[in-house]
Amino acid sequence: MGRRDRIDRDILALLQTDASLSTGEIADRVSISKTACWRRIQQLDKEGIIQKRVALLNAAAVGLPLTVYISVRTNQHNDRWAGQFLQTVRDLPEVLEVHRMSGDLDYLIKAVVSDMPGYDRLYKKLIKADLSDVSASFVMEEMKYTTELPLDSF
Repeated sequence: MGRRDRIDRDILALLQTDASLSTGEIADRVSISKTACWRRIQQLDKEGIIQKRVALLNAAAVGLPLTVYISVRTNQHNDRWAGQFLQTVRDLPEVLEVHRMSGDLDYLIKAVVSDMPGYDRLYKKLIKADLSDVSASFVMEEMKYTTELPLDSF
């Protein structure tokens, strides 16, 4: 997929900032017709560039003020174990992200919990996946948070 034009980038930037904007509002801001804007958004959806539109919640406001990054190492590197691990983390609603990593660390998990006992409950569920080493780092201060991707090279 080649580079997109400025209008596509502007539409995506607006949607990343506020997905509740109407097609008419977006069209006005990028200076195209409502129909042309709607077609572009539909094409971006069809191509999978727009994955979904969601509401971002304040974790603390819904009782989940503690963010934890969990480092996982395993001695198991086979399809059966990987499938079991994947199912375990998929079934845990506190787990927001799971990344298979390069280097010394096998997996990095981002989760939100209510408090330390909440983390302990999550930990006890995680270790059912037969992990060899689990360590956690707790977020003390969120200094930057965004879901907006830079679009300069798009």
